[in-house]
Amino acid sequence: MAIGLLATITILEGKNEEFESAFLDLTEKVRANEPGNVFYALHKSGSDPQVYKVMEQYDSPEALDAHGKTEYFLAANKQLAGMVAAAPEIEILEAVTR
Repeated sequence: MAIGLLATITILEGKNEEFESAFLDLTEKVRANEPGNVFYALHKSGSDPQVYKVMEQYDSPEALDAHGKTEYFLAANKQLAGMVAAAPEIEILEAVTR
């Protein structure tokens, strides 16, 4: 069963460029190393430049769990922690597929 994740992340003022660069580095690693990842995409809010949405989809809950345990994800979380204004809002979604 495919599973999705939607994360809302609010960034500190002046940290956008640094955040985007670090997140895009993480995105490249996810896409290159996680066959269970269907997509991993960062989006910036059109109404609030400090708010980002991350859209993710995985082949299974196990693939999502494995993603969260990768060395590069854990390292990126430490790096990104100094750029965020608050803990991300995370919503886990069940994919609707045929």
